[in-house]
Amino acid sequence: MVALGAAGIAVGARVERVLERAIDPVRRSDPTGLSDLVPIGNFRYYSVTSSVPRLGPADYRLRVHGLVDRPRTLTLADLGAMRQTALVRDFQCVTGWRVGNVHWSGVLLSDLLAAVGVRPTARALTFRSFDGSYTESLTLDQATRPDVLVALRMLDGPVTHDHGGPVRLYIAPMYGYKSIKWLGEIEAVDHVTPGYWEQRGYDVDGWIGRSNGRDDDPV
Repeated sequence: MVALGAAGIAVGARVERVLERAIDPVRRSDPTGLSDLVPIGNFRYYSVTSSVPRLGPADYRLRVHGLVDRPRTLTLADLGAMRQTALVRDFQCVTGWRVGNVHWSGVLLSDLLAAVGVRPTARALTFRSFDGSYTESLTLDQATRPDVLVALRMLDGPVTHDHGGPVRLYIAPMYGYKSIKWLGEIEAVDHVTPGYWEQRGYDVDGWIGRSNGRDDDPV
């Protein structure tokens, strides 16, 4: 009986290891070092803070300021009243997982920048999350591409809190760490300041296929 019990424990341990590898291979190779990769659909939940405020239509604000002629603080209603653009593109995480053909919609970042009047002295944008910690950056050339959205909707519904809502950035040709979640602030600046993960060794220009030598370039 003792031998059988020991054999059962050994077999159970092997089965558990196999299941762990099958269920979440990303956990074993995640260079961010984040341990709490909670599946949400085909996506995974990443946060660099222990908690993030939950904001809705009554209290969400997006501040756009810096080297602009008409700084604004926008509500969800303000963003929803602007011209909406839809994209169907993949979401690619630098850790290796991908969600294909995601439906996104929102305000082109270029439209938002035109509305506030970016000054000629501006060369880049700094983005800040209302989680209080996460930051990101883009050059103005990158920011004005036709596949960069201030996203209000994804997966056929409003961007949920766990997906970075109510408003997040989506940059189609770059890895997911560039698409800052819980977007709270955009500042036009005169030079690029590396974002949260870039200060920890990630590529400042996070083009898919050029940052980890493993993925194909986007279509």
